Amino acid sequence: MASDALQIAPEALTSPIAAALIADLNLELSALYPEPGATHFHLEPGEVTPGSGIFVVARWFGRPVGCGAFRWLRDSALASELGPRVGELKRMYVAHEVRGQGIGRALLDRLEDEARTLGIVRLVLETGNRQAEALALYRRAGFTEISAYGKYVLSPGTSVCMAKTL
Repeated sequence: MASDALQIAPEALTSPIAAALIADLNLELSALYPEPGATHFHLEPGEVTPGSGIFVVARWFGRPVGCGAFRWLRDSALASELGPRVGELKRMYVAHEVRGQGIGRALLDRLEDEARTLGIVRLVLETGNRQAEALALYRRAGFTEISAYGKYVLSPGTSVCMAKTL
């Protein structure tokens, strides 16, 4: 990959670029998982502010093509379940036409670096069992499956929860 081809930078969760990428992600997930209760689209702007988390956008040759976020779980009910210095990856997405270019891994690397900067020692995530590419990416990056946590316990057999010690 050309070093100038891919740029990853913070973006406001409320920006039009973020909204468009998240809409594409939600459309894809809704098609993959039409079962009631199988999709979990919740992420609040306050969860990805400096000191609490981050939302980033990947631009491929200047065009927004992917996104991802992490949020520190310190102020949530999940903190008592998962631990005090745990972050959660959210809203990971790369547009179909640019998959296979290393963009997903670059997004993941950036989010892990941001988490380490805040002192996060463990990252957790939920993905779907029908997302082979995502599962492969996370496994290659050192994530391993864990028991379902939080609201994912109620998913209709489609959630795969994973964790990685940083």
